[in-house]
Amino acid sequence: MSPPKETNSHLFTLDIGGMTCASCVGRVEKALNQTPGVEAASVNLATEQAKIRLQTGAETTINSVIASVQKTGYDAKISTPNGKSEIKPQQALWGSDGLGRVLLSFTLSAPLFLPMLLMPFGIHWSLSPKWQLLLASPVQFFFGWRFYKAGFKSVLAGAGNMDLLVALGTSAAYGLSVYLMVASPHANHELYFEGSSVIICMVLLGKWLEARAKQQTSEAIRALQKLWPEQAKVLLPEAVIEGNAFLDQYRELALDQVFAKDRILVLPGERIPVDGVILFGSSHIDESLLTGESEPVKKTLEDKVIGGSLNGEGVIVVDAQAVGIESVLSKIITLVEDAQTQKAPIQKLVDQVSAIFVPSVLIIALLTGLVNWFYLDSAAIAILRAVSVLVIACPCALGLATPAAIMAGTGVAARFGILIKDPQVLEQAHRLNIVAFDKTGTLTIGKPRLLSLIPLSEKFNRSDILATAAGLQLGSEHPLAKALLDAAKEAGISPFPPTESKAIPGVGITGKTNSGPWSKQNLSLQSVASLHAGLETGNIAQKAQACLEAGQTVSVLMSKDIPETPIAIIAFGDELKSNAQQAIKALHQLRIRTVMLSGDNSAAANRVGNSIGIDEVFGQIMPSNKAEIIRKLQSADADHSRQWVAMVGDGVNDAPALAAADVGMAMSTGTDVAMQAAGITLMRGDPSLVADAIDISKRTWQKIQQNLFWAFIFNATGIPLAALGYLSPMLAGSAMALSSFCVLSNALLLKRWRPGQV
Repeated sequence: MSPPKETNSHLFTLDIGGMTCASCVGRVEKALNQTPGVEAASVNLATEQAKIRLQTGAETTINSVIASVQKTGYDAKISTPNGKSEIKPQQALWGSDGLGRVLLSFTLSAPLFLPMLLMPFGIHWSLSPKWQLLLASPVQFFFGWRFYKAGFKSVLAGAGNMDLLVALGTSAAYGLSVYLMVASPHANHELYFEGSSVIICMVLLGKWLEARAKQQTSEAIRALQKLWPEQAKVLLPEAVIEGNAFLDQYRELALDQVFAKDRILVLPGERIPVDGVILFGSSHIDESLLTGESEPVKKTLEDKVIGGSLNGEGVIVVDAQAVGIESVLSKIITLVEDAQTQKAPIQKLVDQVSAIFVPSVLIIALLTGLVNWFYLDSAAIAILRAVSVLVIACPCALGLATPAAIMAGTGVAARFGILIKDPQVLEQAHRLNIVAFDKTGTLTIGKPRLLSLIPLSEKFNRSDILATAAGLQLGSEHPLAKALLDAAKEAGISPFPPTESKAIPGVGITGKTNSGPWSKQNLSLQSVASLHAGLETGNIAQKAQACLEAGQTVSVLMSKDIPETPIAIIAFGDELKSNAQQAIKALHQLRIRTVMLSGDNSAAANRVGNSIGIDEVFGQIMPSNKAEIIRKLQSADADHSRQWVAMVGDGVNDAPALAAADVGMAMSTGTDVAMQAAGITLMRGDPSLVADAIDISKRTWQKIQQNLFWAFIFNATGIPLAALGYLSPMLAGSAMALSSFCVLSNALLLKRWRPGQV
C-alpha cells in the first residue's frame, strides 16, 4: 500500500469506488465522520475522493478507516501520489461505465423499442413475448447487475441511493411483464420489457457521458502530471562543466532517484525534471503550462528554472534544489487536487437535502402506486407511474452540480496561472467590491535599485556607509537588500560581514558588523515611518524631501547606541509594472474599488497611486497596520452594507492582511508564507491576473448556481409529471440521463474561458 501523498501524517486522501449520486456521498461521509479517531471528512462525487483528517494522537489506522467505508458498501483505497492513474483503453470500453456495454445493451434493446417508433407511421409490428423476454433478460440482469449490487449494498447500509431507485423501478416493470406473460400466456397484453430495458440503457448512457465529462473536468490535473519527465540526465560526479566534453558524461536515472545538489543536463527540447538554478548555458524556457506565461522566458546563469517547463534551443546544466514533492509542479498539482476535492460551503445544503431525498422518493413512489391503483383500478398503470417516479427522481445531477463546476473552473484557471486552493473563494469572489494592493512587488517590478545615498554628516564616508549597509543585508532575500548588494558590487566595494543581523518585517534590519567605522555598534537600516519621535525626524525628512517627492523608498542607516546617531539616508527606486494601469482599469470595469497599501510616505504613495488610477491610497503604514486597514475596509459603509475585500500581496509582511481579507491573493514571485496565507495564488507577477481571477471565480459561482437551480427544478417538476402519468418510464430514464449530462456540459462551458475577457 502506498503512503498518503500529504506531508501531514494526520491528513490523507482515499479513492472511493461505487458512488453514483449525492446520497452515496452523504452515506460515505457519515460513515467516515462516525469512525473513532476521525476529526473531519469530506467526500467529493466528481473526483470520487475523500479527504480525511485524523485527531491528534488518535490510534486509528488508515486500514480501519477504509474498513468503515467498505462496511457501507463502497470500495476505498489510498490515493496514489499524483492522483489516479489513467484508465486503460480496454477497461474504458468494457468497464462498468464503458461505451462497449452501452452499445451492446442498446443493440439488444433496439428490437424492443423500435416497434413503438414505427407505430406513428402505421406500421404495427412487435416481437413475440418469448423473444421480448429473451432480449430483455440479459439487459436487466447482466448490464443492470451493477444497479442490483450497489442497491443491495445501500440497503444493508440502511440507506438508499440512485442504484436502488433504478433497480426497484426496472424490476417492477420487468416483473409486471413476466407476470402478465405467465398469468395469461394467450392474451394480447401490453408488455413493458422495452420500458425496463430502455431505462437501463439510458442510465448506462448517462453514466458513460458522466465519466467522459468527469475526465474532461480533470484534464488540468492530467496535463500537469504529464509534465513530469520519467528520467533525468544526472552528470557524473567527476564531470567538469567546460566546453562540450561533459555532454556524454551522465547517466539516466529515474526521477525518484534524483537528489538535491545533483547536476542535471537538459538538452534542447527536453522538459526540465527538477527545480533548480542554471549552472551552465542559457536558453528560452517555456513555462506556459505552469505559469500561464504565453511567451518563452529567457534564462541564463544563476536564473531559477521550474521542473516540468520545456527547454528551448540551448543546452543547460541545472543544479537541483527541489525534487519530487518539494518541487513547484508537485505543489501546484496538490493545490489543484485539494481545490477540486474540497467542498464549497453551498454543497452542505445539497448534502442535507440528499440525505433525505431517496427515502422520500421511495415513499412518494409507493403513494403514487397506491393512489393510481385506487383511482384508475389498474395495477399495471399504477406500477408504471411509480416506476417513472423512481427513475426520474435519481439525484445524479444534484450530486454533480457543485463539484463539476468547481473542477472545471479551478482546472481552467490553473491552466492560465491562477491557482484557486479554497472553493470558499468561489463563493466570496462574486461579492467582492474592494481590492487592496500591496505596492512593492505587486504593482511595481519589485526589483528596486539604489538611487541616492546622502551622508548625514560630512565626516561620514560614502564607501563606508555602503559597505556597512550592504553588510547588514548579506544573506537577505529582500528586494532592497539585493539593490544594496548590487550597488556595492557595481562600485567594487566589499560589504562588511555582519556578526549578527535580524530582519524586522516592515521596519528593516538590525545587526552589527565586524569592521568599518561602526563596527561592534548596534546598527539598523529602517524606514522613515518607523523612526520614533525622539529623533530629529523632521530634519531627516527635510533632507530626504527630494527623494520622497520623486516617489522613492527612503531608509535611514542608524547607530542605535546611545546617543542614537542617524548615519545616512538611502533612497531606492522601483518601476511600476507595465500592465499595472491596465489591471486597475479592468477592476474598475468589474465595478470594484481599488486601494493601495504602502510603507512609503503619503506623498510618494499618492503619486504612484494616482498615476495608475488607484481610488484610495494608504501611505506610510506599518505591516501590522495592513490587516487592521483590511478590517476597516470590510466594515459597513454609509449604506450600512458590509464590504467584501480582496488583498493582493507577495511578502512575509503581507501574510496577516492576506489572511484577514475575504479573499487573499498572493503573487508566486513572492514568498511561500504569503502563498500559504492566500486563497488564490497568481503564478505570474502580473497584476492583471487579479481581475481574471475574480472573473473566473464569479463565472464558476454562476455555473454552480445554474447547475443547482436546474437540478432542483428538474426533480421538483419531473416527480409530479411522472406521478400523473405524463412521463413514461422510458422518457423518465432518458430525462434523468439527460439532466446529468446537461449539468456536466454546462460546467464544461467554463473550459472556454480565457484571461482578459473582463
